[in-house]
Amino acid sequence: MENTLNSFQPEKLRKYLATGVSMAVLAAIPFSAGAQDDWPTDTIEVVSHASAGGGTDTTIRMWLEGAREQVDEDVRVVYKLGGGARLAHEYMVQRGPDCHTIMALTQTHLYTIARGNSPIEIDDIQGVARAMSDPSVIVVSSNSPLESYEEVLESSRDQALTWGVTSIGSTAHIGISRWSEAADAEARVVPFGGDGDTLTALRSGAVDITVANASEALDQINEGVFRPLAVLSPERLEDLPNVPSTYEHGHEISVNTTRGYYVHADTSTECVSSIEEFILTGMESERFHNYLSSAGLNPERNIAGAEIWDTQIKEEYQVALKALRKLEMTDR
Repeated sequence: MENTLNSFQPEKLRKYLATGVSMAVLAAIPFSAGAQDDWPTDTIEVVSHASAGGGTDTTIRMWLEGAREQVDEDVRVVYKLGGGARLAHEYMVQRGPDCHTIMALTQTHLYTIARGNSPIEIDDIQGVARAMSDPSVIVVSSNSPLESYEEVLESSRDQALTWGVTSIGSTAHIGISRWSEAADAEARVVPFGGDGDTLTALRSGAVDITVANASEALDQINEGVFRPLAVLSPERLEDLPNVPSTYEHGHEISVNTTRGYYVHADTSTECVSSIEEFILTGMESERFHNYLSSAGLNPERNIAGAEIWDTQIKEEYQVALKALRKLEMTDR
């Protein structure tokens, strides 16, 4: 087979991803090892702060097969669980900018750093690739008396609705806090420990309302179990075209569950480019596209390279830090 590993330009891929060019076009562009032609020279580790079988782990494995085919060295997933990603951060510090340690990221990492519970700071992170940005939907049970976003606003000004969340300080909790301030609404959060338990509580009527990932709630919305009332996103979602965005009411609060990857900020530019290409090539696979599409996520809008993703990480950190200050959950 002809070796095409030296003809790809990483800057071109970042440009295509930033401008939404069809991924079918990207599929025709061969992978290269970027500016560092001999990368990798050791086992590549993809480090997860979350346990095997969960969303973070599944997302890794959906692109890893396609990426693994491009390199000769071994590639393995390493689990560093505990402390809200603190143990994963400690492992990154231990490994240093070694060009072979890739860290999986969700907002949990940002909250832990913002609360001062991590050995690293936000500037110690260099984003390399985004896998998904899953918008949130405000949902109620199908038997709820609340039938519109306007009714949520009206009810929330009379008294606080109870909102189910996985935990205090979670993405949903912070998002609800930001939304309630923007909408001048009252909200009382009730933690349940997990997404499944939160949705079960909503179905049973233990809470009035919740914020759910669009990908996780879509099937139950289509089945009539949940009623979507608004999306916390600048625009309406393709899969829920009749559900308004909170932005349409002047409540410009975007709440997303994002998954992506980063490396130590002192990693060389050449290594960053190589790792970026390695991951993005895996994400070009049919398997990964099908994974996103089955969750109602458009691959072209979700997958992004280092420049876009690193900027987003830093922006989301500042949003999280501001929200945690208002909740008096950090002294930073």
